[in-house]
Amino acid sequence: MAEPVANGLQSVEAALAALLDGVEALPDEPVAIERAGGRVLSQAVIARQDVPPADNSAMDGYALRCCDAGRTLPITQRVVAGVPPLPLASNSCARIFTGSEIPPGADCVVMQEDVQETAEGIHFPKTLTLGSNIRSRGRDVASGAVLLKAGTRLEAASLGHLAGQGITEVNVRCRPRVALLFTGDEIVDPGKPLAPGQIYNSNRPMLRRLLERFGAEVIMAEPIPDRYEATCDRLRQAAGKADVVITTGGVSVGEEDHVKQALEALGTLDLWRLAMRPGKPLALGRLPREDGHGQARFVGLPGNPVSSYVGAWLFVRPLMGHLLGCPSLQSLPRMYARAGFATRTQGRRHYMRVRLDFTPDKITAHAFADQNSAVLSSCIDADALAIVPPFTEVSEGDSLECLWLVEK
Repeated sequence: MAEPVANGLQSVEAALAALLDGVEALPDEPVAIERAGGRVLSQAVIARQDVPPADNSAMDGYALRCCDAGRTLPITQRVVAGVPPLPLASNSCARIFTGSEIPPGADCVVMQEDVQETAEGIHFPKTLTLGSNIRSRGRDVASGAVLLKAGTRLEAASLGHLAGQGITEVNVRCRPRVALLFTGDEIVDPGKPLAPGQIYNSNRPMLRRLLERFGAEVIMAEPIPDRYEATCDRLRQAAGKADVVITTGGVSVGEEDHVKQALEALGTLDLWRLAMRPGKPLALGRLPREDGHGQARFVGLPGNPVSSYVGAWLFVRPLMGHLLGCPSLQSLPRMYARAGFATRTQGRRHYMRVRLDFTPDKITAHAFADQNSAVLSSCIDADALAIVPPFTEVSEGDSLECLWLVEK
């Protein structure tokens, strides 16, 4: 059953569809793996060799044949990592160390704590297991297999995976170039004195950090004077440089809100005003480039910091994921939790900031007491956004769908 939408407002699903319509992944570029952290692979990487490249010992001990269980055997060689071993002589064992290659003929390793040293040699337990304490060739990676899929975001483990193959360079998607524009003559950057009626710009560092987490490159972050002509000029400049233009404020219905009007004059307003809370005054559209080469996507976030924060997770993150061809960024992980609070909604879907409490038998979502869109402190410890449909009464213990605010 479709969720009811208030008159004149658009659904979040319609907004996402409009935002992502026609979005294609950006071109790629070669990057050294030392500088590839956080970047997204544009094509699959195929393994060049087996990992490990040969059977090796998982611990310090002795390599021997299982059929020699219970016997006392002389040591005929000492095997260290990095030096190829000799075939294991009959009726003997080899002293071996962690990571060292298994001598041909040996089929198990016994840890040094489980043997007895005697004058005749090493005495082994009566029961041995074939293959014990041996890391077999190709156990981690087989040559010719897909090492990493296209769309993988390169973090610590995947970078180590690449280095383990001797790979020094990979092809990754170009970072989406983002222009951040902030409306409101009352907004002042930190470090400057405040005049009466002015406030500091909390959106600038907050959104810059979120965009970095989402894989983007912020190429400009500037204020827009509260004048229509100045707004048009800044939007033209930004569209000429960026793949995505993001504004905060200026998309409501006030006399000094010029962004929506400028967007309609310069480009296309795809969608405006959403049936969600926080974040109703959100605008989506496109700005043509003056050189005629394509369009920049436009996201007009509300000016209230919580609304900008929530809007960035719901709309900007999936947009970056599609531009990067990165599935893990295209949608937030969803889970169900029991409500640790009670609330009632009216005609808009609520995205409530919640802290998740994990116990062995359940997950409980605890809502922050003040859900006002100006209370940014509620976002600091929020683990998730609990989705509450419109015209819904929630009681403690009810099941709620939650969007987990995590990065993979």
